[in-house]
Formats: sequence, C-alpha cells, structure tokens
Amino acid sequence: MSKLPFLITSVLLTAMTTPALAANPQVQMDVTIDGKPAGTITFELFADVVPKTAENFRALCSGEKGVGKSGKPLSYAGSPFHRIIPGFMIQGGDFTRGNGTGGESIYGEKFADENFQLKHNTPGLLSMANAGPNTNGSQFFITVAETPWLDGKHVVFGKVVEGMDVVKAMEAEGSQQGRTRSEVMLADCRVL
Repeated sequence: MSKLPFLITSVLLTAMTTPALAANPQVQMDVTIDGKPAGTITFELFADVVPKTAENFRALCSGEKGVGKSGKPLSYAGSPFHRIIPGFMIQGGDFTRGNGTGGESIYGEKFADENFQLKHNTPGLLSMANAGPNTNGSQFFITVAETPWLDGKHVVFGKVVEGMDVVKAMEAEGSQQGRTRSEVMLADCRVL
C-alpha cells in the first residue's frame, strides 16, 4: 500500500508538467467580390499531418516573414483568387503576379510535397496548387466537390470550418475556363 500514494503523486505530477498537444492552427480570410465584402472563411490547418505545408500557409496568412526573394511581402492579403471553376475548385495565393504564374513560399521559391496522406474526399478542403511534383509555392485551392483524381498529386493541408456560404458565393463568380466574372479578392487574413 505504501507504493500507491507515490504512484498517484507521480502520475499527477507528470500530467501537470506534460504540455498538452497543440491544437491545429486556424486562420481566417476576408473575401471581397467586386470590392464588396462577401464574408469570412475560417480554415483549420492540418499541422498534425503536414506541419511544413500548414506552417507555410499560416505564415503567409499572418505576413510575419517580411519580404520574399521576389521583393514582395510574403502575405496573401490583397491577392486575387485568379482561377475559379464551378464544381471543381477556387484557386488563389499568387501574391507576386496575381495571375497564377507567380507566388513564393516562406522557404524560398518552391518546396517539396510533404506527403499525400490526406485525400481530396470532400468539398471545402485546402490543397496546394503546383506545376508538378515538388513545386509547392504559395498557390492553393479550395475544393468545392470531391476531387479524387488529385490524390497523390496535390498536398491537402486544411479544411473550411466556417464560411462555406462564402466559398459558394465565390464559386458562382467562376467559369468552366477558370476566368472570374468579377474581381474576387482575398482582402485580408489573420491567424486565430
């Protein structure tokens, strides 16, 4: 019986001094359509599965990394959603050129695919846009449908937790060619 109090004390001290696992970070984006507020989207970033990819997006939402090699601020704030295809996805994140040909990661221009553990199995997922294997920069897309043909090609790193109505409003501004009917902007963003 004399060992029981020691064991209980040890367990309690361990529980009190062991840090809790950090929750996945969340970020918010304020969206405008033709200069008018369309609403805010809140995302959970899957740092527990793809920490490097999630950190790239989180830091680009906060703007904390200063200026990149391109000479532009490493920040999504004020950048367009340049490609919207209804029934497929909404693409943004090109803060250097604004047309889908630019962008830059916090690690330099490009970084490798972290892993493909998460699948494109539901609308509202955040995934990295790329130009082929290991070419991740800052461009991302939000799925508006299941897109399983992207599995193994694009890294899923987050999901919409609030604001799918805003995503749907953005989707309505797209076309099958990807051109937007209106200017759809990521007006501002922040880490929660």
